[in-house]
Amino acid sequence: MKPSLVIIGLGNPGSGHERTRHNLGFRAIGQLSKEFGEGEWQDKQKFLSAMQEGRIVTAPILLVKPQTYMNRSGEAVRKLVDFFKLDPKNQIIILCDDVDLPLGEIRFRRSGGPGTHNGLKSIVDVLGEEFPRLRIGVGTQPAGADLAAWVLSAPSAEEEKIFEKNLKELPEKIRSIVVEGE
Repeated sequence: MKPSLVIIGLGNPGSGHERTRHNLGFRAIGQLSKEFGEGEWQDKQKFLSAMQEGRIVTAPILLVKPQTYMNRSGEAVRKLVDFFKLDPKNQIIILCDDVDLPLGEIRFRRSGGPGTHNGLKSIVDVLGEEFPRLRIGVGTQPAGADLAAWVLSAPSAEEEKIFEKNLKELPEKIRSIVVEGE
């Protein structure tokens, strides 16, 4: 199947990273899988990713979790774009956490810079800035906290409630982007 849209959630592989702030992209893809996924997840070494086919209304989609670490996400994205001959401006959406957005804010942009996000930096390095991305705000780290250590730590119970609410709203946001162009 050639997907009309590839939705890529950014995160770090392995159970040790599963419930961290930085893995919100993987969690977002998991939520979309419940709503739009069809069949089983498959590990595709050729694409350095775990993948699942799906459908939004009649549009065939591919849900993707790169199995590279965050700062190498662009490698997996490049393989997908090249193999499926995708137009990044119209046929991919990247989902990720963002420390530059207030906790719980969700922002969709059709293009732009990577900000402080190493996964987005890696993708910008291979594709340029012209690709859609949906960012989920995790807020800024506490004063004096190391940014990397903070995003790789588990959120508080209060933060987790906000993320759960965000994730539940995500399928409708994605459906709206696909059906109505946002």
